[in-house]
Amino acid sequence: MKKRLAFIAALAFASVSFSSLAQDTVTLRYLASYGGISAHELADALGYFKGTGVTLENKGYASGGPESLFALASGSVDIGSAATPAVLNAIASGNKFVAAYPTNGIDNTTKSIFYVREDSPIRSVKDLAGKSVAINTLGAHLDYTLREALRQAGLPQNAAKPVAVPGPQLEQVLRSGQVDVAAFGYWQTTFEGVARSHGGLRPVFNDTDVLGEIAGGFTVLREDFVKEHPDAAKTFVRESARALDYAREHPQEVRDIMAKELKARGENPDVARYFTGYGVRPGGHAEDRDVQYWIDILERDGALGKGQIQVTHVLFNAQ
Repeated sequence: MKKRLAFIAALAFASVSFSSLAQDTVTLRYLASYGGISAHELADALGYFKGTGVTLENKGYASGGPESLFALASGSVDIGSAATPAVLNAIASGNKFVAAYPTNGIDNTTKSIFYVREDSPIRSVKDLAGKSVAINTLGAHLDYTLREALRQAGLPQNAAKPVAVPGPQLEQVLRSGQVDVAAFGYWQTTFEGVARSHGGLRPVFNDTDVLGEIAGGFTVLREDFVKEHPDAAKTFVRESARALDYAREHPQEVRDIMAKELKARGENPDVARYFTGYGVRPGGHAEDRDVQYWIDILERDGALGKGQIQVTHVLFNAQ
C-alpha cells in the first residue's frame, strides 16, 4: 500500500513538474526575411535557447520592416524587425515597442549598396534626379537613406522615385531596365553578392557614405510582452547577442548554417556564400547615436515633434 501511495505521489509530482515546465516555456513568433537569417534564428540553430524556456516559431515571411511591425502591433507575432526610422515612426504612432537589439549595422564591410548598370549615365547621387530607384519597401531604411543622400547632395528629398521591389527581384528589374537604380540592403548581402558576381553592374554610393557607421535597424518587442515575460525577453536578447558574436568570430560556419536553413525553407542555399556578417558591435551593443541620429532627422523633417521620443524610452535594457 505504501509503495502504491509513493508511486501515485511521484506521478502527481511529475505531472505538476511537467505542467510547470509547460507553463514556463515562452514561444516567440516571428516572420523571416528572404535570403538570410536573423541573429535569433542563428541562436536557435546553434542551440542557444535549449533549456532556457524560450522557443521560436516561424510564422512566414515579411517583405520588409513595416510589414513586420504591423504584424507585431496586431499581436500575430511577438518579434518584429525594422529599420530604425520605421521603428521610431511606429512608436510615434502610438505603438508600445522597445528596440531589443540591433539586427544589423553598417560599416566598411556590411552596407547597403545602390547599383546601376555599367553603361548607366548615373555617376553620383546628384544624377538621381528624376530617376527610379528600386528598394525593398517604402518607409524603411533604404527609403530614408535615399532621401538623406539626396538632401546631402543639395536635391529635394523627393527628387528620385523610389519603387518597392522584393529583394529576390532587384537584380532582374535593374538589368531589364525597369528601374534606373537598385538598392541592395545591408540585410540583403546575399542577393547583392549574386548580382555582383554576374558582372555588368556598378555601385554609385552606399549607406555608410551617407550615415556613417551606425546600427541599421533593430529587432523589436512589444512592451506588454516584456512586462509579462521579463526573463524570457532578457534571455531572448542575451542569446541573440551571443549569436551575433559567434557570427563575427565564425563567418564560414554561419554561412554553412544559413545555407542549411535557407534550403529547409525552400530558398536557394547558394546565396549564403555571399553573407558578409551582421556588422554590429561586440555583444550586440547599441549606442544612443544609433537612435538619436534618426530622431534628429525625423524631428528636422517634421515627422516627429521636438522631444516626442527619448532614446532611453526606445532601447531595451536586457541586463
